Amino acid sequence: MAIINRKFFKNSIMVIMLLGLTSLVFHCKNGTKESEYFNPQILATHGNGEHFVGSKTCMECHRDIYSAHLKTAHFNSGAIADSSNIKGSFTEGANVLDLKAVEFQMLKDGEYFYQHTSIKNRSTEIPRTKFDIVIGSGVRGQSYLSWEKDELYQLQVSYYTPTDSWVNSPGYPNYYDEPRPIRDACLKCHITYAKNLEPAPQGNRFDKSQMIYGIDCERCHGPSAKHVVYHRENPELTAAKFTLKIGDLTRQQRLDLCAQCHSGPRSIVLKGNSFSYFTGEDLNHYSKNMDNGNPDQKLDVHGNQYGLLTRSECFKQTATMDCSTCHDPHRKQRGNAVYFNSKCISCHAEGKTVCSNMGTDKHIMANNCITCHMPTTPSQAMMVQLTKDSLETSFNIRTHLIGIYDQELWRD
Repeated sequence: MAIINRKFFKNSIMVIMLLGLTSLVFHCKNGTKESEYFNPQILATHGNGEHFVGSKTCMECHRDIYSAHLKTAHFNSGAIADSSNIKGSFTEGANVLDLKAVEFQMLKDGEYFYQHTSIKNRSTEIPRTKFDIVIGSGVRGQSYLSWEKDELYQLQVSYYTPTDSWVNSPGYPNYYDEPRPIRDACLKCHITYAKNLEPAPQGNRFDKSQMIYGIDCERCHGPSAKHVVYHRENPELTAAKFTLKIGDLTRQQRLDLCAQCHSGPRSIVLKGNSFSYFTGEDLNHYSKNMDNGNPDQKLDVHGNQYGLLTRSECFKQTATMDCSTCHDPHRKQRGNAVYFNSKCISCHAEGKTVCSNMGTDKHIMANNCITCHMPTTPSQAMMVQLTKDSLETSFNIRTHLIGIYDQELWRD
C-alpha cells in the first residue's frame, strides 16, 4: 500500500509539473498578444500628453456606432490616397485639365497616382507630383496633397463632383503656380490629429507617423488610450471612464466642439496650433476670427455654419439648441429630408406654426422645410475654375442661417 501511495504521489507531482510547464509555454507564446491587447498601439500623442489609439479600438464595445460612422462625410474627409478613394478619372480622355497656360494630366503608375504638368509654350520640365492624401469625402469635391519629405503641399488639380471632372484647385491661377504649402489650419477639418514639426502653426512640416486621417471618434471624445486600457482590463464595468461625455458638456462647450471646424478660418491663433484645442475647453482661448463677433460681418456659407446658426432666431429663442439638435455625427444623414423636417416640426408643431406657403407648393414642400428656410447658397469663399475659358464657379452650400427667404432663392 505504501508503494502504491508513493507511486501515486510521484505521478501527481509529474502531472502538476507538466500542467505548469504547459501553462508557462502557453503564456510565453501568447504573452506578447496579451500585452498588446492591454496596451494598444499608440498612433499619436496630443500636446497635453494623452495618447490616440484609433477609432478601430472603439469597435469592440460600440460596433454599431463605429460601423455607421464609417459611412459619414466626417470620417471620409481625409485619407491616404488610393484607388478606392480618389474620385477623379485616370482614364485617357477624362484625365486631363486644360487651362490657358498649363495642362495637367493625371496618370497611374503601378499602385500610385500622379499629376503631370506641362507648361504651354515653354520647355520647362516640372517633376510629377504624387497623390499622397485625399482631402474631402467627394460629396462636393476633393483636393489632393503631396509629401516632399516631411513638407506637405496641395496639388493644383482638384476634383469637382457636380461635373465629375478635374478642376483648378480653389485659389490657384489659370497658369502653373508653385505648390501651395498646407498648414495645420488647412488640415484641422479633415484630420483628427497631425503633429506639426514647426514651433509656429504656420509651418507645413508634419510627422507622418503621427497623423490620424479623417474625423474619427477621438476628435470629439478625446485621445482614448486610458479609456480603452481601463475597459479592456475591466470588461464587467459598463460606466465609461477616462473619456469625454458630450452630454455632460455645456451648450457652449458642445458648440465649440463643432465650431473648431465650422466657424470660419479662425486665422488669429492665440495659443498652440489648430490641434491644441481639447473638447470641453474654451475655443476662443485658442483662436478667433478677424471679425471677432461683429454682427454686421457678412458670413460665407462655406465653413461658418456656427456663425450663421447663432444668428438665427431659432437658435436665439431657445437655451438648448446646438448642432446635435439636428445632426447625429455618428450617422450619414445627408439628403434625408424627412429626418431634418421632423427636427423642424419637433419645435414648430402643427397648430403652433403657420406656413405661409399655401396651395400646391405647400403640398410639394411638406416634407422639406429646409429648402425654403435653409436654401443652398453660392459660396464666395469656395470657387473653382472648370475650364480654361470659364469663369470661376461657386460651390453651392446649404446655409445655416435659418430664416424666411424669397421663393426665387429656394434651392435644394
